Amino acid sequence: MFTSQWFRFGGWRCSPLNAALCGRREFMNPAAVLVHVPDVEKGLDWYQKAFPEATHVYHSDFDFTALDLNGFSIEIVQADEKVGSGKNGTVLYWSVNNLSKSLAYLEALGAKLYRGPMEIENGLSMCQVEDPFGNLIGLRGKAT
Repeated sequence: MFTSQWFRFGGWRCSPLNAALCGRREFMNPAAVLVHVPDVEKGLDWYQKAFPEATHVYHSDFDFTALDLNGFSIEIVQADEKVGSGKNGTVLYWSVNNLSKSLAYLEALGAKLYRGPMEIENGLSMCQVEDPFGNLIGLRGKAT
């Protein structure tokens, strides 16, 4: 049976997996999310609409375009035999100011409510929507 062995180090909450990093105060931060889709061009188009503030970044050495969202990379990649598109794994949650408004916006683009909304801590709510390619997008924020 697995038991968590979290501990405190210099005011930081650390796990055994990042104990060495805690000691040096070098933490891993999310840098990118890879979204696997059956058609990269359609995926880029949809995610650009879903995140209109993101800018296209073309990496010519790899003939690859990503969406940059304030230093965070949304990478739309071809689904294959190792990683297909769909809702079988991890869900990244995006912090939003108005959950209801953000949900309505994504639904207008063709996303479908998959789970929630449900109330969570600190007066916030969360939900999951399914993009047109079968992947899940999580939203967290105040429901108004």
